[in-house]
Amino acid sequence: MTTLHDFTVRTAEGASTDLSQYAGQAVLVVNVASKCGLTPQLDGLQHLQEQYREQGLVVLGFPCDQFAGQMPGSDEDAVTFCRTAYGVDFPILAKIDVNGEDADPLYRWLRSQRSGKDGADIEWNFAKFLIGPDGAVVDRFDPTVEPADLRGPIDAVLAAA
Repeated sequence: MTTLHDFTVRTAEGASTDLSQYAGQAVLVVNVASKCGLTPQLDGLQHLQEQYREQGLVVLGFPCDQFAGQMPGSDEDAVTFCRTAYGVDFPILAKIDVNGEDADPLYRWLRSQRSGKDGADIEWNFAKFLIGPDGAVVDRFDPTVEPADLRGPIDAVLAAA
């Protein structure tokens, strides 16, 4: 069986990082953007990271420019924006594609595990995948679901761990 822990992704600095480092933790994977109407969700995602960090949650942000060019610039620009505009301290990784031929393998797998309201493709920026400590996808949340509304599902995943 494939799990989140089987993947390696690229950091914003260009290095590879093995997601097996998150074994035993709950992970919230989110495709983020800087010029989207949903961009203020970065604040809510940071609050989740702060609230649940000690209990074993990590948020992973994957910048994506596939939706109306709403994540312009370089990987470094994406990190700088998230850190300065929203005080984000969770990992912001390299920009990726989440749909189509060039979709990152992680997102191909995530989409195969849980469909959204419009099917397997990611609908827009800020689609969210909640991963359990075993690396399996627990649930997928549409972009419009506010981070604060994920507290119940996160509590349930952490309580089951």
